[in-house]
Amino acid sequence: MLEVGAIWAFTSTTMASLMFFWSMYKQFVPYQVRNYLEKTLKKYLDKFFGTSSNFVCIKFPEYTGEGLSKSRAYDDIRNYLSSRSTARAKRLKAKESKNSKSLVLCLDDNEAVVDVFQGVKVVWSLFVEDKENQSVSKMGRYLTLSFDNHHREMITETYIDHVLREGKEIALKNRERKLYTNNSRHDYISMRDGRWSSVPFTHPATFETLAMDLDKKEEIKKDLIKFTKGKDYYRKVAKPWKRGYLLFGPPGTGKSTMISAMANFLEYDVYDLELTTVKDNAELKKLILDTKGKSIVVIEDIDCSLELTEHRKKKKEEDEDDDDEEEKKEAENLKRQRAHDEKIIVFTTNFVDNLDPALIRRGRMDYHIEMSYCRFEAFKVLAKNYLENESHDLYGDIGRLLEEVDVSPADVAENLMPKSDEDDVDICLRRLVKSLEEEKKKKVEKEARRKEKKAEKKEKKVNGAEENGTKI
Repeated sequence: MLEVGAIWAFTSTTMASLMFFWSMYKQFVPYQVRNYLEKTLKKYLDKFFGTSSNFVCIKFPEYTGEGLSKSRAYDDIRNYLSSRSTARAKRLKAKESKNSKSLVLCLDDNEAVVDVFQGVKVVWSLFVEDKENQSVSKMGRYLTLSFDNHHREMITETYIDHVLREGKEIALKNRERKLYTNNSRHDYISMRDGRWSSVPFTHPATFETLAMDLDKKEEIKKDLIKFTKGKDYYRKVAKPWKRGYLLFGPPGTGKSTMISAMANFLEYDVYDLELTTVKDNAELKKLILDTKGKSIVVIEDIDCSLELTEHRKKKKEEDEDDDDEEEKKEAENLKRQRAHDEKIIVFTTNFVDNLDPALIRRGRMDYHIEMSYCRFEAFKVLAKNYLENESHDLYGDIGRLLEEVDVSPADVAENLMPKSDEDDVDICLRRLVKSLEEEKKKKVEKEARRKEKKAEKKEKKVNGAEENGTKI
């Protein structure tokens, strides 16, 4: 009778070889033939495991339910296996680490790795579902855990908990904050990249470097801190642990910088949601459910996005009746989706008056933050950031001019930034003063033209009345 160790050695070698050849022929064999071969291979493995060693196989899909949300268990297992795969797997996948100076090795697709727990060997395998011509909700990867049925109780009650716990610890230790952008539906069907693509989040903005009134910054920071400590409160009032922010103000006033400062302050990931690539409300729901906790979901220029999506839907269904008005509900649904908790939803707009009041009412958008033009307090922050200067004879003139003209923090920063090695503090500040004086001159000229046009209009009205014999 074969020993268990010999059976394991044979099984591991067989599975690794089969998956190697599988990944090779997928590049050359037509889908119909591959589908037949894969079904045949599955039957063979099921038969072999069932009769040879009484194996049990547990499947862990990448997406749960109808493919609406990413499985946290799947991610935890991948993290756990990454530390085992380097030493034991035959085929590995390399990806850049957070510092981009070294590589992280993890289990490749269609590969297997053996793990040992309390003297018991198990096999983990990573497969990619080849669901061509099928719906997106059924696409994705899945992991399988194979083990001898004699150890079922230990595996299901102890080992799996051990894997998930260690996977969470590894994720926390190696956590790299990311900036996610949503893929178009065509992209994640053809490339299997999922609904979101990511890059490391490296924006340096902080509240200390944000050009804004100090009291306003402290108020926002206190609100964010209160939110992060509100888990029990939100559970008590039976509401999702989410909070909505509306950032509004003219272009260049720092809305995007504010979002980055919030993310760095909270150490959250950022999801940049582009509504114009979202097909319908169902796809939006899947995108939101596929976001993780401790994150900020951002929808910039919400007024433009809603106009484009509504125009697209009207064009597509101009001859059909649609009582659902899905596009009008997109922004509202972002707050209502029950994805992972501890999430902030941020909308930005340049023109808050263009938005439906029902969309931005309190309770739907909990906190409204006006990003205004640059005033003296904001200027002092910028001067410290760009020039490392906190006092100068020109500060009085600059403060006076900033009260008289409306310029964005971005415009002020552009003038403060040295353009050459010869540009010292004095040169940069004088350049800003000159720019502000030019803006003031333009403002005065514009006001004069406005008054002149108003006077001309009034004069024409008077002349017309006199010609008609009417008294004004």
